[in-house]
Parts: sequence; structure tokens; C-alpha cells
Amino acid sequence: MNAAELFVKCLEAEGVRYIFGLPGEENAHFLMALEDSPIELILTRHEQGAAFMGETYGKLTGEAGVCLSTLGPGATNLVTGVASANMDRSPMVVITGQADLQRQHKESHQYFDVMSMFKPITKWGARIVHPDNIPEVVRRAFRVATREKPGACHIELTEDVAAMAAGKKPIKRSYLRRTVADDKIVDIAMDVLRSAEHPVILAGNGAIRTRASKQLRIFVELTGIGVISTFMAKGCVSRQAPESVFTIGLQTKNLANAAIEAADLVITVGYDLVEYPPRLWNKWGDKKIICVDFLPAEVDQSYQLDAEVIGDVAHTLWMMNERLRANPLRFDVPRQRKTREMLLALFAEHKDDDTEGRIRPQKALWDVRQALGPRDILLSDVGSHKMWVAQYYHCDEPNTCLIPNGFCSMGGALPGAIAAKLVHPDRKVMALCGDGGFLMNVQELETAVRLKTNIVVMVWVDNGFNLIEWKQKNEFGHHSNLSFGNPDFVQLAESFGCIGLRVENARDLAPALDKAFAASKPVVIAVPIDYRENDRLMDQLRIVV
Repeated sequence: MNAAELFVKCLEAEGVRYIFGLPGEENAHFLMALEDSPIELILTRHEQGAAFMGETYGKLTGEAGVCLSTLGPGATNLVTGVASANMDRSPMVVITGQADLQRQHKESHQYFDVMSMFKPITKWGARIVHPDNIPEVVRRAFRVATREKPGACHIELTEDVAAMAAGKKPIKRSYLRRTVADDKIVDIAMDVLRSAEHPVILAGNGAIRTRASKQLRIFVELTGIGVISTFMAKGCVSRQAPESVFTIGLQTKNLANAAIEAADLVITVGYDLVEYPPRLWNKWGDKKIICVDFLPAEVDQSYQLDAEVIGDVAHTLWMMNERLRANPLRFDVPRQRKTREMLLALFAEHKDDDTEGRIRPQKALWDVRQALGPRDILLSDVGSHKMWVAQYYHCDEPNTCLIPNGFCSMGGALPGAIAAKLVHPDRKVMALCGDGGFLMNVQELETAVRLKTNIVVMVWVDNGFNLIEWKQKNEFGHHSNLSFGNPDFVQLAESFGCIGLRVENARDLAPALDKAFAASKPVVIAVPIDYRENDRLMDQLRIVV
């Protein structure tokens, strides 16, 4: 057995099912070792696509997704997806090939310090310098990647070490329970809660991990407290629940912000500051705050805590629920109920649109929500459409709407949808993209066709970078030249072997979605979108407090 074969055995011991990546000379031994392994290599058309697939796999499974590249340009192509996984708290292990150790001391073909490049965008990394190190390095990488807060780890395997003889065995995978909060601090948090009159819950990314959603739902049922989620916490409570006050995260005051401003206590559950900074919902720093999280909170002037309960979030909520059962406490929060009623009316306002030429975002998302079931998956790319998905698409279950909101990279939805379909082949999966982000990784349509993943990709077409245009116009009164040309999306889809559809009348969108989800191959639906609604969205959601 050589080192590359031992490496693969260690990955098998970690339960790895897929590796997403591209070949190169310097990872050739590794690729040959995979031939006799049950691990499936998902050959992608670009390393960035591979990284986004690994990120999505990690989000949906809680296990580390794995992506692979060779050295040099292959490794640099991974960077955006790796940074996205790390900042959006998705467990991932990144494997890169590298030049022989014997030529790293000098100028050499395609060689540069990949370890240093990945250091700021990963939790941990190591270079394999001897075959005997492989079991420990692999075990540590997977352990660190999945430990709170999850993120990316990097392993570099040089070409010469990969070919060396190896005699070690994989280290047994271990499962450790997360530490739990102390009873005294939970009692302090409950005392703060009992002193409040109008509390509200702000749920973040951590609220949909490790069974936390189940306990959060029980907590709100017991207390009646409304829940506002960040973009990445959608589905932590069902959109049908009367306590759901939907989503916060726009860089302006809106109805959800107003519900927080009316509260005298904010309970943050799994809240991640990379998503939505506290200065936007606690500008004056006057809110009482209970923090429930896996790790101690980031220090922030606008995030000063009255109680900080650190430990497994699901267990903390269970401890609080046990206290509530023993000593019930229920709140009357009419402002939160009114906010929910107003938002529900907005969501349905354009459901019966019959417009020609350009379709309103509200109508498009209404029809998408009707087409997708409670456990089906929508992945949003980044652009103006993300703003609309955040406000108008809501969920019944966690991890059924994936919105990048930490690193916020464009181009991830299409490759991510392929990974989502591999994880959940029995569910409908849709990638919703702008025409800018879609073309950044459009080559992965070939991967989708080759893998027979019948995903649906909806492209909102406006021939420009609308989100930047809209923000520039709001700040400067005009915008720079941000327009571009587009291909015929129907012909483009068909050239890859997909089905291509174009919908120009709002009444035709729902039938097109039914046709797309019934297809046995990938489908691309081009929708000319009416982004004139952006300003109207802000006018409707804005509340002057």
C-alpha cells in the first residue's frame, strides 16, 4: 500500500461518499487509489464548482464535504468556494496535490505556497510530509471541520509522498457529545427572560444545526415568543407557525427590524454576526440580550449580553424547556402578530399576476413556493434575487432554502444544486440564479447532465448586475455602466443536453415549473424579471420608527 492508498482508506473510515474535483499530474496517485474505493469521484468542470458542491454537501448532511484539486492553478480555483464554506459554517475538507518536496526550495513549475494561501480561509491545515502522518492528519481535519463552528480544513499531499510505501492504519472515527451549559447560567438566563415584557427571538445559522430546530420549536410553543430568522436560519420554525415573523437581513429598516425595536429583550439562538451585524438591529445598544450559542460571542459594541449560555444549543433549549414546563411562562406579543399578518398579505399580493414581458419577483417566488414541497430544496445564488428570496420565500423545514450570507459569493447555486440532488435524490431541487451568477459556473450544466441529476435552474434575466446598480442609485443618485449581453438561454441549455424554457407571461410560469420538475433531465427556465419592484419592496417593508 502506498501513501495515496492509505489516504483513501482513511477517507473511507470517515464515511466519505463523494469527492468533488478535477485531476492533475500531482494528484494522479490519489486518483488511481480511488479506483478500488467505494468513494465516488464526481468529476466537475471547474474547481470552484467542486468547492461549492462540497460546501453544499456539508450544509445538508452535517458531515464534511470533500473537494480535490491539483497544485497551482487548480488550488487557486478552489479558493472562492473554500472561503464560502468556511465563512458560511459548512464543514469541508479540501485536498490539494503539490510538487515534490525535493523541488519546493527553489523556483519550480506551478509550485507556490498553497498552505499559506489557504490559511486565512480555513480552520486548520496540514501538509503530509510522511506517510505515517496520514491517519492523524485526516482524522484531525474531519474532526476540526465538523466541530463548532463548522468550516473548512485543508490537507496537502505532495506527489512524491503520495507514492511512498505506507504501513499505518486509519484511526477509528470517534463521536463526542458537545459540552453543555451549566445549570446556574441557564437559571440566570431564565430570570432575565421572566423579567421581560416583549421578548423576541433572533435565530441564526446555528439554530438549524444538531437538532436545535426541534427544541426551538418547542420553546416558542411554550412561550408564544415570535421568531425572526436570518437568511441562513430559514425553516428553524415552520412558516406556518403563528410565532414565525419570517426573516431579517436587509440593510435597511423593515417590518422585522421594527419587531425587534419594539422588543425589550432579544434572545439570540445560534446567531452568527457574519450574517447580519448587531448595529443594524441594536443601533443604540440598549437591548437586553440573552445569547444561546455553541461558542462564546464575538465582542461587539452593539452586542453586549445580559446572559450568555454557551454549550450545545439543542441541549440548552431543552434545559430551558424543562424549566418552562415546571414553571410556565407565556407572553402576549401583539406587535409580532401584527407584523406577521402584514407580511403574509404582502407575500400573496401578486400571486394572481398576469403580466406580459417582465414578471414580478413576488409572483415568481409565489409560484416557486407552490411548486416545491415542504422538504424540497431551493438554493439561491447572490444578487438582487437573493434579497427577494430572503423576504418572500419561507420554509417549513431547516436546510430547505440555502442562501449564502457570510462570504456571499456569486456562482454557487448551480453546482450546489447538483450536490443537493446527490444527497437527496428523492426531493425536488432548484437553483435560483441571476443571469450574472448563473454564467459564472454554467459549465456545471454538463456535470448535471452526466450525473443524470434532474435539477431545475431558474435564471432571472435583466442583462446587468442589478443589485449593485440598485445600491449605487440609492447612494449616488445614478449608477455606473453595469449592463451586459446574454446568450439565448434556451439554446444554451439545449446545447448542454438540458431542457430550455423561457417564460414571458406570468400566467405561464406555474405550468412551466410543473413541466420542469416532471422532466427526467436538468431544466433551465429563463424568466425576464421586473426589478423595478426593488424600490417598491423597500417602500413596503420600511417602517419609520
